[in-house]
Amino acid sequence: MQLPSGHAIVSVVVPCLNEAEAIGPLVLEILAEGVDEVVVVDNGSTDATAKAAAAAGARVVFEPVRGYGRACAAGVASVRSDCDIVAFLDGDGSDVPAFLPQVADEVASSRADFAMGSRLKGRREPGSMTPQQLVAGRIAGLLMQAAYGVTFSDMSPFRAMRLASLRDLGMAETTYGWNLEMQMRVAAAGFSCVERPVDHRCRRGGVSKVSGNLRAGLAAAGKITTTFLRLWWQLRSRSVASSTHARQALG
Repeated sequence: MQLPSGHAIVSVVVPCLNEAEAIGPLVLEILAEGVDEVVVVDNGSTDATAKAAAAAGARVVFEPVRGYGRACAAGVASVRSDCDIVAFLDGDGSDVPAFLPQVADEVASSRADFAMGSRLKGRREPGSMTPQQLVAGRIAGLLMQAAYGVTFSDMSPFRAMRLASLRDLGMAETTYGWNLEMQMRVAAAGFSCVERPVDHRCRRGGVSKVSGNLRAGLAAAGKITTTFLRLWWQLRSRSVASSTHARQALG
C-alpha cells in the first residue's frame, strides 16, 4: 500500500457475522484505498456474507465458533506472511475506509506503535453511535488514563498496528473485550499510541450484535467492565512479579 511516508504491506482484517448487505460494498471501498489484501473472517454467518465478500475481492476465512475476539484472532493468523501492518474495520459498513491511509501511516512512519481512528473526534452520522457506546468509550478512556497515563477517547474497531508487535501482545480475549484488551496491553507495554479523527456512518445493513438492543448493549458493557478490571489486575501482577524478579537477580 502506498502511504504518505512510503510503501508498506497492509492487510485489513474485517470480522463479520451476517453482514451480507454491507460487506461487498465495504470490501470494494477498502480495496480502492490500495491495501494489499482484505481478510474477511466469517464468524458463523447464516446468510451470504462469505459469498458476497469473496465476490468483491476479499479472501475469506472461517471461524465457526462465534466471538468477536476469536474472529479477529483468526484474521491475524491468516494474513499474508510478508504483512507489515494489520488494520481492523467492522464489517457493517459504519467505518469509512477513506481514512485507512491516515491511520496506517501513523504506524508505517513510526510516529506511533498503535494508531486508532476516533469516532468521537471525527464526524458522525446522526444515530450511528448509541449513547451507551459514547459513554463506554469515555469511561474506558478515563480508566486507562488513570491506570496507564494514556488518553483514549474511544474503543473504535478502526485501528492499525505492526503485525509483529500485535502478535507479541499476548491477546487472549475471545469476545467483545478484544478491542479494550488491545488498548490496555499496548498502554501497559509502554507503546506510543495516537488517535486520528475518523468519520463514522450508520451501518449499511443487518442488525447490530451489541448496540442494536438494550440487553445486548448492557451485556457488552458488563463484559468491557469486567475485562478491564481483570486485565488491569493481571497486567499489574505481572509487572510487580517482573520487578521483584529483577531486584532478586540484581541482589
